[in-house]
Amino acid sequence: MIKILFICHGNICRSAAAQYVLQDMVDRARLSDQFLIDSAATSREEIGNPVYPPIKRTLEAHGIRCSGHAAKQLTRRDYDSFDYLIGTDQENIYYMHRICGGDPEEKFSLLMDYTDRPGTEISDPWYTRDFERTYRDVIKGCTGLLDYLRSSGKLQR
Repeated sequence: MIKILFICHGNICRSAAAQYVLQDMVDRARLSDQFLIDSAATSREEIGNPVYPPIKRTLEAHGIRCSGHAAKQLTRRDYDSFDYLIGTDQENIYYMHRICGGDPEEKFSLLMDYTDRPGTEISDPWYTRDFERTYRDVIKGCTGLLDYLRSSGKLQR
């Protein structure tokens, strides 16, 4: 099983969007049995909160459901529980290192590292208000991640 944890600042916009987008992709490809997909925050500000309404509306406009989400914080235990811990910007990566005590197994990456724009950050729509742009970047990153997993032989079919 491939275990993926998406991480952003509050776990109500970018990481939640990535969780539900990738889950939708693997469900449609009938690969759900090979994945555990979740998301978390580096901060504690939004713990327990649902997906932020504007990004929820954006996801739903594209046919992606995200009900039942409750934001939670990344923990040190998550490092051992997941194969990939994927942040959306460099600040996330910084706090992922602090929370997890480093990255000795090199599990950390940015979502856009799986695209033709490695190192690119996904803008926080909380500040930019451009939820559609965030959605497009998340789609691109998740598509690239699935392509990577297929080409590296990590997927069964």
